[in-house]
Amino acid sequence: MHLRPSGEAVALSRDGGGLEALVERLAALRPALVVLEATGGFEVAVAGALAAAGLPLVVVNPRQIRDFARATGRLAKTDRLDAAAIARFAEAVRPAPRPVPSAAAQALGELVARRRQLVEMITSEGQRRRQVRDPRLGRRLEAHVTWLQTELAALETDLDDAVRGTPAWRAAEDLLASVPGIGKTSARTLIAELPELGRLDRRKIAALVGVAPINRDSGCFRGRRMVMGGRASVRTALYMPTLTAIRRNPALQAFYQRLIGRGRPAKVAITACMRKLLVILNAILRDQIPWQPA
Repeated sequence: MHLRPSGEAVALSRDGGGLEALVERLAALRPALVVLEATGGFEVAVAGALAAAGLPLVVVNPRQIRDFARATGRLAKTDRLDAAAIARFAEAVRPAPRPVPSAAAQALGELVARRRQLVEMITSEGQRRRQVRDPRLGRRLEAHVTWLQTELAALETDLDDAVRGTPAWRAAEDLLASVPGIGKTSARTLIAELPELGRLDRRKIAALVGVAPINRDSGCFRGRRMVMGGRASVRTALYMPTLTAIRRNPALQAFYQRLIGRGRPAKVAITACMRKLLVILNAILRDQIPWQPA
């Protein structure tokens, strides 16, 4: 732990006693902001303890910290130097605190992630099955695909129980699924992996997902707008619903045709429709009003 602006540093163990000492010390200091670096799940226990104590906490992407450290000329990397870089990042950037997902929300996120992994494995094994010529190997691949499909069916039941058994998630799923193109899988991915939906304005939610165009201008030069960063899993979950909505949702269908009529490439028009669909979903959860066709 590194404190700013005093520069004080201290190392604590990541166990029950260390977490109690950390919370007690920070609670006494009453910090304006506590920034924690995401470390592949090792930060969860620490974030949970700090959030439970009511401290203003934000968990940031480690890439942001490394980019910030490099920008300040600090290339060496140790635990002490990393803590100092995170503290300086917090002081300079002041990222907004975000609520830590509850245990139930984390469990839902794991179920959604596991479903995505199973679907990817089924697709990969199916492709391998079509390529092999050895009958014995083909039977083994078929058996594996059957097992994966059984696991996927069981996971779908767990997901259904988790979402439909929680009133807030059930209401959110019903609202999202009222939009043409959004099915249960897409709605549950949004609930699990985009909890900010309905809580941010349209520009912030688009930037968070990574579908907001980024300017690339310099002087008289006007570069092509691009999208980058954001949550890839959410964009993936929105892609197919966007294609469906372009065909079935009159508002998005008309929007897409206008963009194509102006000479926009199809991929650019689809990305714009994805952003528009996200903004619609954000407004629906914000206002708690289901989709109403014009």
